[in-house]
This record gives sequence, C-alpha cells and structure tokens, in this order.
Amino acid sequence: MAISTAVDYVKAPLVYKGKVRELYDLGEHFLIVVTDRISAFDYVLEPAVPDKGNVLNSLSAFWFEITKDLIENHVVHTDVTKLGELVTEPELLKNRIMVTKKAERIDIECVVRGYITGGGWRQYQQTSSINGIKLPEGMRKNEHFAEPIFTPAAKNDVGHDEDISFEKMSELVGAELSAELRERSIELYKFAHGYCEERGIILADCKFEFGLIDGKVILIDEIFTPDSSRFWSEANYAYDVEIDSMDKEPVRAYLLGSDWDRDSMPAPLPDVVVQATTARYREIYRRLTGTELE
Repeated sequence: MAISTAVDYVKAPLVYKGKVRELYDLGEHFLIVVTDRISAFDYVLEPAVPDKGNVLNSLSAFWFEITKDLIENHVVHTDVTKLGELVTEPELLKNRIMVTKKAERIDIECVVRGYITGGGWRQYQQTSSINGIKLPEGMRKNEHFAEPIFTPAAKNDVGHDEDISFEKMSELVGAELSAELRERSIELYKFAHGYCEERGIILADCKFEFGLIDGKVILIDEIFTPDSSRFWSEANYAYDVEIDSMDKEPVRAYLLGSDWDRDSMPAPLPDVVVQATTARYREIYRRLTGTELE
C-alpha cells in the first residue's frame, strides 16, 4: 500500500508538508514521516509509489548510523511503537518515521559534486565554472573531478533553491560556519563515495542539510538517498552520455517521452512506470545495505 499522507494517522500538529516529507511537532522533538509521494519537474505526481518512503527513511537511518562518528545527527529513534497512541495505524507507518531533535535549520543546501554532470555540467558549458569555481577547459560530461567540489545553494521553501558561490554563502551565514559546512560535507561525500565504490555504485553528487543545536552543527533531514543523491551503476559509467541514475528515472523518462505539455499537472502515471520505480528504489536499498527491504 502506498502512503500519500500521514495526517489521518498522526495525533500531533502538522508543522510542514513538503513534496515527500511531513513534519509534526511532538513538543521536545519533531516527528518526520516520509510518504510515498513522488515529484518530478516541480509537480507532485499521482499515484504515490509503493515502498518509496520506506526506502528513503530506512536508507537515511542506515547512513545516519554509519556516519555518526563523522558528525552528530538529529536522529532520536525510528521505532513507531515508541509513539504509542500518537500514531493510530503503526503498521502503515512502520519504517517511515523518524523522531528527531529540534535544530535550527541552516538555510543552505550543501551540495558536493564528484563528477561534472547534471546542473553542474550545464553551468560549465556556459561559463567554464560551477558556482563561481573556475574549472579546467575541455572537461567532458560525467568526468571525475580530481577532488570533489562544494557548490552550495540558498534554500527557498517556495520555488527552486538558488546556486550561490562559497563567497556568497559566507556573506549569508558567516565565513567560519561556511568553512565548517564545506569541510564536513566533503568529508561525508568521500566516506560515502568509498563505501558505494566497494558495492559497484558511483556516488556522483549529493546534498546535505545541517542545523544548529546550542551552536553546534549537526546533520539533519535526509542523507545519501535516491532523492538527495545521484547514484550510478559502475557498469553504466561513460563520458558524454546521459547516465541512467538509480532513482526515479523511469518517471522522468516516461514524462519526457509523453505528450505532456510541461505547463500543467501530468496525468496519473501508468502502473508499469510506478512498478518500475518501486523496483528501482528497492534495488538501490538492497545494493547499499546488503539486505532486502522489509
């Protein structure tokens, strides 16, 4: 069963409803519920994709656990049974919840790129740079950087986040904090890139969110999921092509190949596309964790 929203199952105030996540106020803590909603090209699509929320939440929990020695994170627990009567249908929300510490969000999306692809490639084609970082001439699409680069964005709750230079980030949140976020982001990326490489997966790029608790930086939101990171199978890696990423690519490919006008809500996704997308999410979970999704 796909979960489009948890509002009917949670007895706590809804603070924020994003494209995929819902945030509820538990008093001392927040409750994050990860739904099966799926978005593409700025539209939240119908129907929801079964198991997507389970994969995103379970993968984040997995990565938060194995990176906790690198940086503290916001996780308190992921056990729906500990919520008692606050959740009316615990079986429906099993593996989809995360109780977290309350942190002051830093309004910067911390993006690390290990390969020149996606939006970074488009910037490079126009300016020979990414977020103000001057790059060598003649780079090829999907080429590996000698060292990963940090390309932040200013977060906007409405509309697209805005790519900014590190200098602009320093103006917004301070030079010392910016330097720490850059260092921690690159350290996390390098750790995960090595982990993925051992499993035949390339972590091309990723993004992080951080928060502050009593002035201390902690990792929040999600980490190394198919919605926040670009994963490639090593078997598909090549220069100068659009590499099939291990995420909601079946949805994007279907929409781009359809007669959708891109100016209105797309028609419901066909069952075959939904099933293919579920399979993608389950497969990346299996390959990263070595276990099957519960």
